Amino acid sequence: MPGTKLINSSKDLNTQRVATENKNLSVYDKTKLPSAEAYRFGIVVSQWNDHITHNLQKAAIETLIDLGAKEENIQSFEVPGSFELIFGASQLCKKGNYDAIIAIGSVIRGETAHFDYVCQGVTQGIKDLNIQYDTPVIFCVLTDDNEQQSIERSGGKHGNKGTEAGVTAVVMADFRKKL
Repeated sequence: MPGTKLINSSKDLNTQRVATENKNLSVYDKTKLPSAEAYRFGIVVSQWNDHITHNLQKAAIETLIDLGAKEENIQSFEVPGSFELIFGASQLCKKGNYDAIIAIGSVIRGETAHFDYVCQGVTQGIKDLNIQYDTPVIFCVLTDDNEQQSIERSGGKHGNKGTEAGVTAVVMADFRKKL
């Protein structure tokens, strides 16, 4: 397919990992982003690995506010685990009260295939919500091999994926409004 680069070698995969590891997830240029002042945001947060997910949530909220969102226009809801993010986000979509929804979770690889099933299910579920509803649902689910990787992406040396999710929520809310 034109414009599509397929990753088909271990060298390509390693290059992709290095590019991700060298990116600070918390860096954005506020001057190049739309204002969030007119938008309402819903956040669904997994309680599982809460030392990770609460850091992501905090960064997402701080970013939304930094981009102009009013604190009263940001509502957070907790669900037990990452798999339940799908149901939580779908309920917020059905309400129609939000311009964008952020789904925040953390799945850390264990010794069984459970990790693969949860990651695949959550990824597909959030994708399905984006197809089914008119409200963008932002994927902010860390899927890491170990806890240290999650820490590094939730306020550690790689920044905070929650910041990136906040920026994405504002951009997608604005995109939706312009349509």
